[in-house]
Amino acid sequence: MDIKNEKVISWSEAKKILSDKEKNKELVYEQKNALDHLRKFCKLPETKSKKIIEELGTMENLKERHIVGILNFLPENLDELRTLFSNDRIVLSEDDSKKIVKIVKDNK
Repeated sequence: MDIKNEKVISWSEAKKILSDKEKNKELVYEQKNALDHLRKFCKLPETKSKKIIEELGTMENLKERHIVGILNFLPENLDELRTLFSNDRIVLSEDDSKKIVKIVKDNK
């Protein structure tokens, strides 16, 4: 199998895709497991996810994969945010970090 393109998506988007697919046909084992996991752990509805994506998208330092990571884990404080980016080469100012946490808290 060849991969033609790749796109980072949030858990809420993946949940919607798999739920829609489940309505049309039976899911394979891995898809069922993924959908079950997403139903348990996906915390935000798609509408709130889109709002967070829009707000975080205005920040210069954040790439799409950073925004999706924030959206999936919803850090509630600066320590959780730092942990999320601990293996990444992104430098966020204290103000940017506080802004990200505020956006997440305001949209939960």
